[in-house]
Amino acid sequence: MQKTMILKRVAATADGTFGVLIDGDTPFAVTLEREWQGNRAEVSCIPAGVYACKRVASPRFGDTFEVTGVPGRSHILFHSGNTEDDSKGCILVAEQFGNINGKTAVQVSREGFAEFLARLMGVDEFVVEIKSV
Repeated sequence: MQKTMILKRVAATADGTFGVLIDGDTPFAVTLEREWQGNRAEVSCIPAGVYACKRVASPRFGDTFEVTGVPGRSHILFHSGNTEDDSKGCILVAEQFGNINGKTAVQVSREGFAEFLARLMGVDEFVVEIKSV
């Protein structure tokens, strides 16, 4: 049986689209994506839906997963980061919500991303179901 994670988006603000990443029945990380801009490359979060995620070696982020099958989009990665400015349409993974320089953000991202990868140890592909706010 293929592994599935759920990304449940919980808030959409001017500072981004915030969510919770769930593995089985366990919420274990928070996420930050760009705000919705019509699925435009590098400036928008992706549409809600079910996507295959494949392990890749990113030149910039190292070992990670790419979200595939998004209409009109490519190179959508899971990686660490804190504010919407750290994402060009990717999904940032962290441990907690917070505030950075007056902007709503995610924090403790290296640890959150490390936990994400640890949960996927030995897995080369999984499914993410993204549910909108």
